[in-house]
Amino acid sequence: MKMENSTTKSIARGTFDEVDIEDGFTVLTYQNETTNIEVVGHEIDSNFIQFHFCTRSYSTFVFNNGNYSLNINEETSLLLYNPQRDLPIHLEAQPKATLVSLLIPIKKFHSLFSKDANYITFLTDENKDKKYYKDGKISPSMAVVLNQLISFNLNTSIKPLYFKAKAYELLSLFFNRSEDADIEQCPFLVDEVNVAKLKQAKDIIIANMVEPPSLKDLAADVGLSLKKLKEGFKQIYGDSVYSFLLDYKMEVARQYLESGKFNVNEVGLKVGYSTASHFIAAFKKKFGTTPKKYILESNS
Repeated sequence: MKMENSTTKSIARGTFDEVDIEDGFTVLTYQNETTNIEVVGHEIDSNFIQFHFCTRSYSTFVFNNGNYSLNINEETSLLLYNPQRDLPIHLEAQPKATLVSLLIPIKKFHSLFSKDANYITFLTDENKDKKYYKDGKISPSMAVVLNQLISFNLNTSIKPLYFKAKAYELLSLFFNRSEDADIEQCPFLVDEVNVAKLKQAKDIIIANMVEPPSLKDLAADVGLSLKKLKEGFKQIYGDSVYSFLLDYKMEVARQYLESGKFNVNEVGLKVGYSTASHFIAAFKKKFGTTPKKYILESNS
C-alpha cells in the first residue's frame, strides 16, 4: 500500500462526475488536476458490482475505516463485489490520478448475459457468499473508450446516451480482452454455463409436457449431473422440475378453458392427461375448482 505521501502532502476533497444511464447503472469519472492527494467518495451497497479503471497515476481504495486498502495503478482495472457487506467508495487519489468507474446492480448485470436474470441469485450456493475482486490490465481498445468518457465535450443533452453507449462498449471489451482467459476471470461466468443448461432443461420439459423425459434423461440431455439438475433448477425457478411442470401445465389448461375452443377432455389430453378424472383432480388441487365450474365462472 502506497500511503507515505499522505503525510507529506495536504489532503483535499474531490468529487466524481456522475452520470446515471439506466436502472441504477451509473458511470463515474474523476480527474485529480491538483498537486494534492484528493479524497473522493460515493455510497454504494452490496447489491452492486463495481468496475474501476485507472488511466493515469494511481489511487488507493480504503475500506473498513482504514483497516484495509487496495491500490489501483495506472493502466489497470479492478472488479469488486462483496455480497456480505456494503463497499462504499473511499478513494485516496494521487495527483493527476484519472479514473472511470461503472456501478451496476447485480440483476442488471445479469440481464446483459442471461434472459433468466430475474431468477438468478448471482452465484451458486457454494460461491454466493464469497467476496470477489479481480485486477487486470487496460487494453489499448479499452483505453480509447476510457479517454472518450473522460474527454467528453459534446452537447450535454446527449451525455447520458453517449455514456450509455460507451459503458456497454467498455464492458464488452473488458470481458473480451483475452480469447483464452480463464473462466474464473469472473465467477458468474461459471454459473452462466449452468444457467444456460437449466434454461434448456426448462424448455425441454415445456416442449414435451405431454410426455416429459425422466429426470435422468433430462440431466443427460443438458449435460448436468442429476444432483446439479435438481438443485440448480430449484434454485433458479423456485421449485422442483416436475412441480414447475405441473404448474405450467395447469396454467396452459386454464388458458385453453378460457378460450372456449375445447372441452374438458380435450384440454386434459392437450396437457398430458390420458384420463379426465386425473386432469380434473389436478386442476381442482391447483385452482380450488373443477374445470367445468371454472368455464362457467369464466363465461358468467
